[in-house]
Amino acid sequence: MSHGVVTAAYIVAAVLFIMSLAGLSKQESAKSGNWYGIAGMAIALVATIFNPAVTGIGWVLLAMIIGAAIGIRLALKVEMTQMPELIAILHSFVGLAAMFVGFNTYMEYQPMVGAMLNIHNIEIFLGVFIGAVTFTGSLVAFGKLRGSISSKPLQLPHRHKLNLLALILSALLLIWFVQAEGSTFPLFVMTAIALAFGWHLVASIGGADMPVVISMLNSYSGWAAAAAGFMLSNDLLIVTGALVGSSGAILSYIMCQAMNRSFVSVIAGGFGADIVTTDNEQDEQGECKEVSAQDVTEILKNSDSVIITPGYGMAVAQAQYPVAELVAKLQAAGIKVRFGIHPVAGRLPGHMNVLLAEAKVSYDIVLEMEEINDDFASTDTVLVIGANDTVNPSAAEDPSSPIAGMPVLEVWKAQQVVVFKRSMSTGYAGVQNPLFYRDNSVMLFGDAKDSVDKILKSW
Repeated sequence: MSHGVVTAAYIVAAVLFIMSLAGLSKQESAKSGNWYGIAGMAIALVATIFNPAVTGIGWVLLAMIIGAAIGIRLALKVEMTQMPELIAILHSFVGLAAMFVGFNTYMEYQPMVGAMLNIHNIEIFLGVFIGAVTFTGSLVAFGKLRGSISSKPLQLPHRHKLNLLALILSALLLIWFVQAEGSTFPLFVMTAIALAFGWHLVASIGGADMPVVISMLNSYSGWAAAAAGFMLSNDLLIVTGALVGSSGAILSYIMCQAMNRSFVSVIAGGFGADIVTTDNEQDEQGECKEVSAQDVTEILKNSDSVIITPGYGMAVAQAQYPVAELVAKLQAAGIKVRFGIHPVAGRLPGHMNVLLAEAKVSYDIVLEMEEINDDFASTDTVLVIGANDTVNPSAAEDPSSPIAGMPVLEVWKAQQVVVFKRSMSTGYAGVQNPLFYRDNSVMLFGDAKDSVDKILKSW
């Protein structure tokens, strides 16, 4: 395959990647967006393998076969609730790859002089730095999402000064690395600092900010890939990395807006900092009213309009399928039913949308927060299925709350609110929810899937 054909194939692949991102921006076109991405990656791989400049094709094919086998097994095994942690660990692989590419590029030294040598060394240094931060940061995010690391933010003394010191030292090491030709010492020292910096950066972020962290790490992995592209002189890798990096950054910004947070404040330390929930705080809220599945069935039958607001609890219980059945029964009874989706519901952007699409829920009744918030006041019944922080009235009514100012689904304005929950425990932000004690709220305790199944049986 000639160089011209490879270049043309890369251009086609880049266009398909852009079409993939455009398709993934809407539920209706998400499936075709995935296929565009698959086609683009297939073209890119074939063009790379048959590129005359590529050697060791046997090793490349072996690595692809091993990677494909692992990927297929994971795809078949991983539950939707585990998807955020899978994405986090995949981001770590991108960071690790960028580190390896950086060191390999430096060791495979090509004679350069002057400005070109300086540029080459800067590319290597930045590529390794971004890769190292992405690697350890993604590992910490994986641990937090998996539950093997506490979701509480790490509060080291002078943590912001430590982050600033790490950046200053890295900048000084960059100058040393560029000026001291042939010295690997500053590169290795920077790598150690970057690994620690990436670990501390994510460890200092609270659990409620993890959806933003995932999109942020997605952006980091993109820039790491772009840096690898510069080091390898691969135009497609540069373009693809830039697309992923910029789209991840935009998504992080959108999510921060949805949480009324600045990106800098998320990096500096997320929700959950200095939060102490005591039994007295819970006692001051009042008493909740518990109902049975049969009671909820009667409430729904006497309603003209229903809004369902799902959260991570629905994902954990895999309740989307019986919920879809319940929607069908409500619609058959002439009851207007819709879904209200908070931008950061679940552990991943779009988590709830994917679950509902998996259960064949019609896209036209799945509405975003800004589309449906004004309708709660005229709604008879709201079913809060596994959501907590995203429906907490403290965000709108309590200026002293750690989540004050965060836009939430204003479910408490409906005539009746039914909260599906396993227990009275706090959400991922560690903040008490006064919604549970409102006069118009009732609690249906238990596994969300079992609860909805009981409602279906008593219909």
